[in-house]
Amino acid sequence: MRKPLGILIMAVFLLALMAGCGQQQAQEPTETKIDYPTRPITYMIPFDPGGQSDLEARRQQPLLQEFLGQKIIITYKAGGGGAVGWTEMVNQKPDGYFIGGINIPHIILQPLSRDDAGYKTEQIQPVAIFQATPIGLAVPKDSPYNDLAKFIAAAKAKPGSITIGGSGTHSGHHLATLQLEKLSGATFEYVPFTGAAPQMQAFLGGHVQAIFGNSNDLVQHQDTMKILAIGCSGERFAALPDVPTFIELGYDMTASIDRGVAVPPGTDEQIVKILEEAFLKISNNEAVQEQMIKEGFEPKAMGAAESAAYIQAKTVDYTAIMEELEAN
Repeated sequence: MRKPLGILIMAVFLLALMAGCGQQQAQEPTETKIDYPTRPITYMIPFDPGGQSDLEARRQQPLLQEFLGQKIIITYKAGGGGAVGWTEMVNQKPDGYFIGGINIPHIILQPLSRDDAGYKTEQIQPVAIFQATPIGLAVPKDSPYNDLAKFIAAAKAKPGSITIGGSGTHSGHHLATLQLEKLSGATFEYVPFTGAAPQMQAFLGGHVQAIFGNSNDLVQHQDTMKILAIGCSGERFAALPDVPTFIELGYDMTASIDRGVAVPPGTDEQIVKILEEAFLKISNNEAVQEQMIKEGFEPKAMGAAESAAYIQAKTVDYTAIMEELEAN
């Protein structure tokens, strides 16, 4: 009888030991690491080639390929002030192989302004925000308007007679025009283009009388224009120190475009983290920042969580602005 009893005791001991090991394993699960990326990544720009979003994507392209070890293919899907491209992005498979450039406030204003935008702001999952450009109001060098006061006076004298070009409808440029109308009492004719590049071509070709232009375009072409005001919230823009802000001139408005990159909704957090790390390496690169500043950009380096919180806060701000504009 001793032998069977000993065997039974040993069996109970082994079962208890196995159960204990099982409990320990359950308490310490190991996360499966995603093998990403393993093939080329499409980087969609929702505007025409040659604009700010395209310029930055081209700057990032070789560095992204180095950091991620895969080819980055830049494509374009212009239309609807960016809405066509963002609609395509939110409907892509969330596997990390389709990313898209985003613009703020464009991604917010489109769904706020119309029901058929094709996407909702909350569907856009940001990875990083890496750049900004204040928006300035400019006229040609030979324009009769030498300052903002004369420009406003002329528009008031003949409502709708002055055309202002901008990039897209329901975009930051469009909103700046609406804000200036409300604050000044003047009426303009806003002319939308499918991107900053065609906008500038039309302006330089004399097809519009003024533009709300991005700061890097204003810096690049400053010898061919008179910049009447710029939408900085604090001090004057460093690259254009002689240009007054709208606030200085008595108009309580700021105007700027933020740029970043996003992925389709539902993209795995590990994929977002890998992409975020790559974009922030580029954003925090001193040589890249120096290039941006020289060209008239404002460098930024906001990660996924910070970008999401920023977009959420801006959505609240722009919702209030749009409601106020619509009420008047």
